[in-house]
Amino acid sequence: MLFAHTSEDGRTQPLFTHLQNVGELAGGFARQFGCEEWARHGGFVHDIGKSSPAFQRYLLEDGPKTEHAAAAAIALYQSNTSLLAYCAAGHHAGMPDGGNSADTPDLPTLRAKLMRQKKYGWDIPGYLNEAGLPSSTVLPRPPITMLERHGFSLSFLTRMLFSCLVDADYLDTEAFMNDTPVRRNELRLAPLLALMERHLYSFETPKNELNRKRTEILSRCKDAALLPRGLYSLTVPTGGGKTLSSMAYALRHAANYGLRRIIYVIPYTNIIEQTADVFRKIFGDRAVLEHHSNAGYDDAEEIRNTDRLYKRHANENWDIPIVVTTSVQFFESLFSNRPSKCRKLHNIANSVVIFDEAQMLPMPYLLPCVRAIAELVKNYRCTAVLCSATQPALDKHFPSEMRPVEICPDHETLYAFFCRTRFVVEEKPFSTKALADRLSREHQVLCIVNTRKQAQAVFALLQGEGCYHLSTLMYPLHRKRILAIICKRLRDGFSCKVVSTSLIEAGVDLDFPTLYRERAGLDSMIQAAGRCNREGKRPIEESLVYLFVFARDESADIPASLRLPFELGDKLMRECGDIGSPATIHAYFEQLYRYKGSSLDQKNIVGRLEESIKSSPPSFPFASVAREFCLIEESTCQILIVRNDEPASTAIARQLKQGYRSRQLLRDAGQFCVNVYANAYLSLLGAGALDVLDDAFAVLRDVSLYDGQIGLHAPDIGIGVWA
Repeated sequence: MLFAHTSEDGRTQPLFTHLQNVGELAGGFARQFGCEEWARHGGFVHDIGKSSPAFQRYLLEDGPKTEHAAAAAIALYQSNTSLLAYCAAGHHAGMPDGGNSADTPDLPTLRAKLMRQKKYGWDIPGYLNEAGLPSSTVLPRPPITMLERHGFSLSFLTRMLFSCLVDADYLDTEAFMNDTPVRRNELRLAPLLALMERHLYSFETPKNELNRKRTEILSRCKDAALLPRGLYSLTVPTGGGKTLSSMAYALRHAANYGLRRIIYVIPYTNIIEQTADVFRKIFGDRAVLEHHSNAGYDDAEEIRNTDRLYKRHANENWDIPIVVTTSVQFFESLFSNRPSKCRKLHNIANSVVIFDEAQMLPMPYLLPCVRAIAELVKNYRCTAVLCSATQPALDKHFPSEMRPVEICPDHETLYAFFCRTRFVVEEKPFSTKALADRLSREHQVLCIVNTRKQAQAVFALLQGEGCYHLSTLMYPLHRKRILAIICKRLRDGFSCKVVSTSLIEAGVDLDFPTLYRERAGLDSMIQAAGRCNREGKRPIEESLVYLFVFARDESADIPASLRLPFELGDKLMRECGDIGSPATIHAYFEQLYRYKGSSLDQKNIVGRLEESIKSSPPSFPFASVAREFCLIEESTCQILIVRNDEPASTAIARQLKQGYRSRQLLRDAGQFCVNVYANAYLSLLGAGALDVLDDAFAVLRDVSLYDGQIGLHAPDIGIGVWA
């Protein structure tokens, strides 16, 4: 008998049992998008290389480690299922690039792996026969619509089949090793609709005009839930209640069409934490997964805490009703080649996917992201909703047969109702001192600038009571505490003057009577205005948003990524009477995307995947695309801030210095870390201000460099554009 695994307690799993289990599991996963037979066949074949005498010696006699994945790739390729050959070849190390005819057998490409039969002497037909599998299999044509030139669609299908295979492989192996049944999440989406309706019951009798309008938007979203599955947009001005309305839509829509889960994709972790908290209060903690870099589920706690174990499992493959995640996590997974990142992909199929703050889709990767959304809608039974107060003009970038349908089409009426501020364009440039003097005379005011350096300079000159500074040079827990103080002072009517970078523009519920915004892209300025008179309690004519520039000799260099948005924003301010109107926003994004042109896919990912079908078999660049599809381009270094008034930070530093690591410890450490660019890190290191622990962490040795008001004094701090 041939075996697939041995456990620590000496049990063995027959190879045939493992292949059969993985095939059935993978087929069940792929049933959600009509490719059950493909995924089942891939699962049946993926480990036939373990039939080799060399692998059996490795497994049973502690022989030398030997390759087995390439044998399955050869078998699948020879049976004319090259898409599955990629999946089998990469089910441990990641899907490879296709390669070319010049490849040699020692390379990591698929073509190289297909040459290894001679090197290892594998008896592929014999292995198939021993596993009870036919040497050739005719599979039905995959029931997917080929969008554009077909290459992108086929590569996307391959990644989805890969997801089914690797998740099934992990789950069956885990079940054998633990001697337990294959784990499945028994929670379902349908019962959550009643919880949502109960929560919304109090909104059915609004007591003022604002709540009446929010209820009207909610009602439209509920009605739209009856529309067919597809691609939608939800354009609701700030304060219109789009978070709850979009979730109400998603739950009703899922109930109507039998969709399995809701995935909420958000650009910033600070918005995710806030949104996930809202959903947990409505649906309970076990129904909601918060998946991002700061949310962890501790390995060490698993034995004692079943909730943490449950969340850790859900974190691996998104087998849970509601997922709240980042744009980085969502899109980088869709373009990954690694088993650990791709496991979740098949669970996106047959879901409602809501893209909050859709205008924040990453510009250099806009076309690949749009194509991925189109594939999910067209071929994987998803409904996608693009949510924003400043809806990007994406219609022309979707395939010709797809256009987003607006859920709340009366944009002008909604804009007029929710318009709570008046923009004032300051024609004369400000010096830093002149701006600080203006702010100091205000009772409650928020000022947002484009760089961290400018934020520090303005804050240093502020005068009076209640002055605060916010930037990413403060560790997350510090920012949260300052935000809590700011909220309380605003609520209690105390003096409150805040200088911040753009991190405060989205998802932070603050309500200032006056706001100053350094000129930037139109969407950024409008998002910033959402922090002024947010609740509509003051007259519009008294709720002013001043748009300004710094004097040339005091202005920080505008980063390249902001130059075009800045110039277009200035152009439209001159041409349009109202920069916040839906028509102006649409014109802004249309012009921005037109000027960007090919840089909307700066790595030519869509083009390369489309062209990959010109060779036979298709030579997909899976590994290359995974390396290059990186939404956060410039790498940063983490500096752990240890302060005497933060006992937790001291305990974390002690454990890290002792060499202890766990997922939860690293994520706990993240609450006390500041991320800086390499130039700042090297300057601090050269000054002897850091204790380097490993490639991931350094501890700030010179505690005087962290200020309780402005955060880290980092030399060459660079541009703090993104939160």
